[in-house]
Amino acid sequence: MTVPASSELVLIASGKARLPGMLELPPSPRGVVLFAHGSGSGRLSPRNNFVAAELRRAGLGTLLLDLLSREEDRQYENRFDIALLGARLGDAVSWLAQQPETSGGGLGLFGASTGAAAALQLAASRPDDIAAVVSRGGRPDLAGADELARVRAPTLMIVGGEDHTAVEVNRQALRNLTCEKELVVVRGATHLFEEPGALAEVSRLAARWFKGYLGAARPARIAD
Repeated sequence: MTVPASSELVLIASGKARLPGMLELPPSPRGVVLFAHGSGSGRLSPRNNFVAAELRRAGLGTLLLDLLSREEDRQYENRFDIALLGARLGDAVSWLAQQPETSGGGLGLFGASTGAAAALQLAASRPDDIAAVVSRGGRPDLAGADELARVRAPTLMIVGGEDHTAVEVNRQALRNLTCEKELVVVRGATHLFEEPGALAEVSRLAARWFKGYLGAARPARIAD
């Protein structure tokens, strides 16, 4: 029988912003995966929630949060402000490090679309904090070639075989990365992985990657 994860709605301070998020932890998590959503998306993204649920079944905690407020998201340029997204993602990493139930464990980043660029920029700037990165249909090119070269966290890029532009962009980014890296092309899948079984394959690949780098399961906390 699968033991349900604990769920908690949280607010994370980032400058003047308060970022709402959902933290869900299975018993004795191996680590936590922080999601960086793509342009126009947030913590309610059905695709990222599907992946997050599969990661929790694999023993990993997840944190999905809105990197932009509704007002900020209405300004289209904010969706491509990688520096802003990366800074807010960094504040979420710092918040996780301060929580008793998530501090001390491995931390992974799962980025989609522009969120992948923010995740990779953050991994480049905080190499000691990020254990692994997974990109789904990402725009790693927006992180910048110099930043990609500084990434030390093992990085997995997953793209749809029918998303031809993303395939080429990710192949170029793969050449710029100097860390342990892998590019997986899911045959028949388009940018949003809406085809039958495509998102399940993304989840399987992501779980394998994170479980390989986020370490062994942590002991369950014992109440005082």
